[in-house]
Amino acid sequence: MDNTQTLDQLKDKYYGKVGTPERNRLENELEVLRIGYKIRTARESQNLTQEQLAERVDKKRPFISKIENDGENITLRTLYDIVERGLGGRLKITFEF
Repeated sequence: MDNTQTLDQLKDKYYGKVGTPERNRLENELEVLRIGYKIRTARESQNLTQEQLAERVDKKRPFISKIENDGENITLRTLYDIVERGLGGRLKITFEF
Protein backbone atom coordinates (compact mmCIF):
# COMPACT_ATOMS: atom_id res chain seq x y z
CA MET A 1 0.00 0.00 0.00
CA ASP A 2 1.33 3.45 -0.99
CA ASN A 3 1.25 5.98 1.87
CA THR A 4 2.73 8.78 -0.19
CA GLN A 5 1.19 12.18 0.51
CA THR A 6 1.50 15.42 -1.40
CA LEU A 7 2.99 18.51 0.21
CA ASP A 8 -0.46 20.09 0.28
CA GLN A 9 -1.88 17.06 2.08
CA LEU A 10 0.89 17.27 4.68
CA LYS A 11 0.33 20.99 5.15
CA ASP A 12 -3.41 20.38 5.57
CA LYS A 13 -2.70 17.71 8.19
CA TYR A 14 -0.16 19.66 10.26
CA TYR A 15 -1.13 23.30 9.67
CA GLY A 16 -4.80 23.16 8.76
CA LYS A 17 -6.70 23.82 5.57
CA VAL A 18 -6.02 26.84 3.38
CA GLY A 19 -7.59 29.91 4.98
CA THR A 20 -7.03 28.93 8.61
CA PRO A 21 -4.81 31.25 10.68
CA GLU A 22 -2.01 28.70 11.18
CA ARG A 23 -1.94 27.76 7.50
CA ASN A 24 -1.95 31.41 6.42
CA ARG A 25 1.00 32.08 8.75
CA LEU A 26 2.91 29.17 7.21
CA GLU A 27 2.17 30.25 3.64
CA ASN A 28 3.25 33.83 4.43
CA GLU A 29 6.53 32.64 5.94
CA LEU A 30 7.21 30.47 2.90
CA GLU A 31 6.52 33.40 0.57
CA VAL A 32 9.04 35.55 2.45
CA LEU A 33 11.66 32.81 2.07
CA ARG A 34 10.88 32.55 -1.67
CA ILE A 35 11.54 36.27 -2.07
CA GLY A 36 14.97 35.91 -0.45
CA TYR A 37 15.75 32.90 -2.62
CA LYS A 38 14.73 34.75 -5.79
CA ILE A 39 16.91 37.73 -4.88
CA ARG A 40 19.92 35.48 -4.22
CA THR A 41 19.37 33.53 -7.45
CA ALA A 42 19.11 36.73 -9.49
CA ARG A 43 22.21 38.21 -7.83
CA GLU A 44 24.26 35.07 -8.42
CA SER A 45 23.12 34.82 -12.05
CA GLN A 46 24.56 38.31 -12.56
CA ASN A 47 27.81 37.34 -10.82
CA LEU A 48 27.28 39.99 -8.17
CA THR A 49 28.49 39.68 -4.60
CA GLN A 50 26.26 40.66 -1.73
CA GLU A 51 28.58 43.61 -1.18
CA GLN A 52 28.13 44.81 -4.77
CA LEU A 53 24.35 44.53 -4.58
CA ALA A 54 24.34 46.33 -1.23
CA GLU A 55 26.35 49.21 -2.71
CA ARG A 56 23.88 49.57 -5.60
CA VAL A 57 20.98 50.07 -3.19
CA ASP A 58 22.78 52.00 -0.42
CA LYS A 59 22.59 49.17 2.13
CA LYS A 60 25.15 47.11 4.00
CA ARG A 61 26.15 43.57 3.02
CA PRO A 62 24.73 41.95 6.21
CA PHE A 63 21.32 43.41 5.35
CA ILE A 64 21.37 41.72 1.92
CA SER A 65 22.50 38.48 3.55
CA LYS A 66 19.63 38.62 6.03
CA ILE A 67 17.08 39.15 3.26
CA GLU A 68 18.49 36.30 1.17
CA ASN A 69 18.73 33.83 4.03
CA ASP A 70 15.70 34.35 6.21
CA GLY A 71 13.51 36.90 4.53
CA GLU A 72 14.32 39.83 6.78
CA ASN A 73 11.30 42.07 7.24
CA ILE A 74 11.67 44.18 4.11
CA THR A 75 9.71 47.24 3.07
CA LEU A 76 8.20 47.46 -0.38
CA ARG A 77 10.47 50.43 -1.13
CA THR A 78 13.57 48.39 -0.30
CA LEU A 79 12.31 45.39 -2.27
CA TYR A 80 11.69 47.71 -5.23
CA ASP A 81 15.20 49.17 -4.92
CA ILE A 82 16.85 45.74 -4.76
CA VAL A 83 14.91 44.29 -7.68
CA GLU A 84 14.87 47.30 -9.99
CA ARG A 85 17.93 49.40 -9.10
CA GLY A 86 20.14 46.65 -7.78
CA LEU A 87 19.31 43.78 -10.10
CA GLY A 88 17.82 45.57 -13.11
CA GLY A 89 14.57 43.62 -12.88
CA ARG A 90 10.95 44.63 -12.69
CA LEU A 91 8.90 44.18 -9.51
CA LYS A 92 5.28 43.09 -9.96
CA ILE A 93 3.04 42.54 -6.96
CA THR A 94 -0.30 40.77 -7.06
CA PHE A 95 -3.06 40.41 -4.51
CA GLU A 96 -5.46 37.52 -4.10
CA PHE A 97 -8.79 37.76 -2.34
